[in-house]
Order: sequence, then C-alpha cells, then structure tokens
Amino acid sequence: MEMNANADHVLDNRPVVIWLGLVTLMVFAMITVGGITRLTDSGLSMVEWRPLMGVLPPMSEAEWGRVFDLYRQSPEYQKINAGMTMAEFKWIFFWEYLHRVLGRLIGLAYALPLIVFALRRRLPQGYRWRFLILLGLGAAQGVIGWWMVKSGLIDDPYVSQYRLATHLGMALTILGVLVWTIADLVCGRAGVPRGHVAGVIGVLAINIIAGAFVAGMNAGLIYNEYPLMGGQFIPIEYGFYGATDAFENPASAQFHHRWLAALAVVGIVSLWFRARKRGLIVPAFVMLVVVGCQFLLGVFTLLYQVPVSLGTWHQAGAAALLITVLWVAHGLTRAPRI
Repeated sequence: MEMNANADHVLDNRPVVIWLGLVTLMVFAMITVGGITRLTDSGLSMVEWRPLMGVLPPMSEAEWGRVFDLYRQSPEYQKINAGMTMAEFKWIFFWEYLHRVLGRLIGLAYALPLIVFALRRRLPQGYRWRFLILLGLGAAQGVIGWWMVKSGLIDDPYVSQYRLATHLGMALTILGVLVWTIADLVCGRAGVPRGHVAGVIGVLAINIIAGAFVAGMNAGLIYNEYPLMGGQFIPIEYGFYGATDAFENPASAQFHHRWLAALAVVGIVSLWFRARKRGLIVPAFVMLVVVGCQFLLGVFTLLYQVPVSLGTWHQAGAAALLITVLWVAHGLTRAPRI
C-alpha cells in the first residue's frame, strides 16, 4: 500500500518535477557558461546593466560601435586589451551576453510556470515557501552578478574574488535547493542532513568556493605541478597576507583548494560506503565515478595551466558532483521504508 501511495504521489507531481528538472538543467548550463565567461576573460565586456532591453544583442554596426566605445572606456580595455579589434571584442561579448541571457531565460522558465501552477492549484502541499524562496534567490543572483561585474569597472580591471565567490555560491545554492526539492517530490521528504552527511556536503561546498577564489586570483596559473608546490608541500608564500591570506594570497588559495579537494574525495568515498549499505547502489556508484573524474580533471587543469576546455569541464564537474552528492545525501537522510 505504501509503495502504491508513493507511486501516486510521484505521478501527481510529475509536471512539477519535469518543470524543476528543466530549470535545474538550465542552471547547470548557466554555471558552465559562467566558467567559460571567466576563462575567456569575457565577464567585463558588457559594461551596461540593462535588465529588460539587454535581452537583444547589438543589431547594427552603429550599436556595435556604441557598446565597443563603452568598453574602450573601461579599465580592462585601457590596462589589458588596448588595441583590441572589433572582431575580438565581439568574441568576448558573445560569452558574457550568452551568460546574461541565460539568466533571464532561467528567470522566465521558473517564474511563469510557477504562476501557472499556483493559479491551477497544482503546487505540492508544503512546498510553496520553498518555491518563493527560490524565486527570491534567483532575483538576488541577478543583482549579485552585476555587483560582481561592477567591481571590475572602476579602477582594477579584475572582478573581486569575494564577489565572484558570492556569485558562484549563490548559483550552487539555487542548484542545491532545486535538486533537493526534486528528490523530495520523487522519493519522499528527507530531513535536514546532520553529522557525517552534513560534514561531507560542507567540505565539498567549501572546496568549490575555494575554487572560486583560485579562479578570481588566477591562482591556477602558478605552481603547475602536483602534488608539491615549488618542490615542497606548503608554498613558500603561505601566510604572507596574515588574517586574509586564504582569500588574497593566490598560492595559499591554490594550496587550500588542492587539499580540501583531497579531503572531499575521502569524505565522498565514506559516503559511498554508507550509501551501498542502504541500498543506494546506482546513485552511489555515479557519485563515485563523478568524484574520481572531477579530481583528475582538477589535477590536469592545473598541470596544463588552466586551458579553457579543461577549466570548463572542471567547473561543470563541480556542479555535477554537488548534484550527485546531494542526491545520495537525500537518500541517506530519508527514513528507510518498512
């Protein structure tokens, strides 16, 4: 009887699950394109924030000239890209434009069906506040994105690593809430992760944010060897910046990201053992494969000095790993069926 009730529950929620699944895929794509935008140094190419009119790209040579003139007044052009051609500008503009348009499309893909489901009273009971919180998080992410870009348009032609980490952290929070909500609707509600499960999620989350600081300071372009750094375990520059060293010293940021990654792998392997005992064979196996691939991607991305291809796969891998870990964590937190 319980299995039949659960099947009916899933069937009733199928349209909502499909909707949230599509939004999750779009957020995953957004995180991946965000990585490309960062790796191609495209994020400061659009110096205007036009939430409504910015949906359309420049449609004439005059408009292209206008946006290029605006870019030529920015610190990035004047200090780094002086002499850039229009063709080169269009290339970096494309990635930032795609990133921003994806953000708008995600907003529409989430908000419009939410209104329809609400009007038709098809939203699952007990989830309304979660859907509203997701809507608020999405709106806040748009503001955070511009806040991040603005940090590189004043004097320093680089975005703040603190704001970059905040932007990525919010994206991963949205992704995590979406995945957990889908798991609740498909498999039944789970409790709040605690103890060992919460610890593994926490280490993984901290490591991904540490990766944002590495990206924000271009710290992947130094010490392109593994496992040592300059022939020693701890880089010689470690601790030079005092209390803010972890966030402003590229060598320290890379050191932390390396070894937090190793700790995350150990934690995820321990999660795999627990999940197998609970019968979560397939999701646990997928999680194990993803963490292995992600760790190797991280090493090769470092050794090859962060090429766009490997860097993009590494960022996408971080999001994929978070999804698999949360799915397994949900299964471990959910009360077993009798």
